[in-house]
Amino acid sequence: MRIGESYRAGKPVFSFEFFPPKTDEAAVKLLETAADLKAALAPDFISVTYGAGGSTRTRTLECVTRIQNELGITSMAHLACMGHTEEEIHEVTRGLVAGGIENSLALRGDPPKDGSPPAVNGRLAHATDLISFLKANFDVSVGGACYPEVHPEASSAEDDLRWSREKAARGARFLITQLFFNNKDYFAFVDRARAAGIGVPIVPGIMPITNVAQIERFTKMCGARIPEELKQRLDRNREDAASVMAIGIEHAITQCRELLERGAPGLHFYTLNKSHATRGILAALRRV
Repeated sequence: MRIGESYRAGKPVFSFEFFPPKTDEAAVKLLETAADLKAALAPDFISVTYGAGGSTRTRTLECVTRIQNELGITSMAHLACMGHTEEEIHEVTRGLVAGGIENSLALRGDPPKDGSPPAVNGRLAHATDLISFLKANFDVSVGGACYPEVHPEASSAEDDLRWSREKAARGARFLITQLFFNNKDYFAFVDRARAAGIGVPIVPGIMPITNVAQIERFTKMCGARIPEELKQRLDRNREDAASVMAIGIEHAITQCRELLERGAPGLHFYTLNKSHATRGILAALRRV
């Protein structure tokens, strides 16, 4: 299934994101989690992330091909161009296509954690370059990322939107947002995107809160904000894991219901390789 086409079928598309395991034991667990989600929720597709500098390249390829070919779930591989030559990206993508994977999410990739300048090899410096490269060399469906609260490295909201528009212009068939917790940010971004001529589906990225320290780290890295009322509730229950989980799931259910009611094309869940929170949220949505 071409993921870009699935968003045009007239019904919400539900998808889950995993990160590639570091060990064989973790790989087995990941396949079990994916199978569990398939049995309970029948996701439209599953995506697997790509480590900085291609550090998980082999694991990403293995995961997406096994999820698709063994479990029968359409899979999408994340591809990051930072630190890669065109030849390396060509080799990776050729392996994915040979394994039956025809969907990719084109990303620049994270800069080095030590603060050193990102490595740029050849012409693949940005996600837009990678989108152009993939569309020119492979028959695949390509998606991109976008940021309702502005990319942390962008000089302005207008500059950030310009890059989102360029991704669509170069062939991205859909955009998946960074995580966010206030739907106003998503709807405001969609309005700005449409006014700027971006017509592709803009899919909300949802991360259920299950651990306060963890979500604080994530939001600091990506520039997302936790609404003050939600932040205060989490702070009061920081040491109570069950309460944090319940608060996170409750907020996500409310958030997702409004997104769907107001026309979002689907929901993309950042699962952190766990199924409990995502299962609870999507089950509640489907009961309505």
